[in-house]
Amino acid sequence: MSIRVATEADIDAIRQVAKRSWETDYPEILTRETIEEGFNDWYAREQIADALFPARSLVLVAERDDAVVGFAHATWSSDEHEGYILRLYVHPDYRRQNVGHELLNRTRTELSEEGVTRINAMVLAENEPGNNFYEQFGFEFVDETQTTIGGNAYRENRYVLE
Repeated sequence: MSIRVATEADIDAIRQVAKRSWETDYPEILTRETIEEGFNDWYAREQIADALFPARSLVLVAERDDAVVGFAHATWSSDEHEGYILRLYVHPDYRRQNVGHELLNRTRTELSEEGVTRINAMVLAENEPGNNFYEQFGFEFVDETQTTIGGNAYRENRYVLE
């Protein structure tokens, strides 16, 4: 498996991993319509393309056998030395194979090289596997906010690793 910086050629594969992940992880949390609308908002081709190029943004992909099997999207503020893991998804067929762990480690390394000393990670409060993932790697629950998906508000947990 390799982890590398995403390119425009990866957009469709990133969208596929996100779609399969949402369909697998969220049917008990979000309605099918909300999943579809949220996916279309958050993972529009233009949204992903915009994240590939701005300063202080990082999109990584995990590849296995020339196929993208996971991705991570992070941003940071060099003034505050604070980073944010906005998304980290692994295709359901490749979970429990250290793909998420490798993506998280590489993201942490890249953020550290940018001077980030505090990493925030956001996870839907009802996404138990997602919450467990960050806790497993030493992130601590800090607070709960709300995020909007498909026009509806959902509780979102924030975890921090210092």
